Amino acid sequence: MGVIKGFKDFIIGTAFNQVVNSLVVDIITPLIGLLGGTPDFSALKIGPVTIGKFINAILNFLIVALAIYSIIVVPMIQLKERGKAKENVASPEPPEDVKLLREILEELKKKP
Repeated sequence: MGVIKGFKDFIIGTAFNQVVNSLVVDIITPLIGLLGGTPDFSALKIGPVTIGKFINAILNFLIVALAIYSIIVVPMIQLKERGKAKENVASPEPPEDVKLLREILEELKKKP
């Protein structure tokens, strides 16, 4: 059963990767291009070393990480905080008659 669940998670993760990559390539990168020109550093060289593709890969990674963090991690943190807030709400104190009945029950349990 664990193998099937792992395989299903792999398939969903792969599909989600395609969605996030499309978000980065088709939406976020063109928006960055509108702000600061073409966001393509592939032709950038320092002496004989071409580092442009490496810079593109780093920027792509950072954008994907930010997208995943804001789409998955932030909502999960908020859900956990809401759950903790609900747990921290103190239950109202039971009425006196309920307290009395609980005391009577405890005394009855003590008798053989």
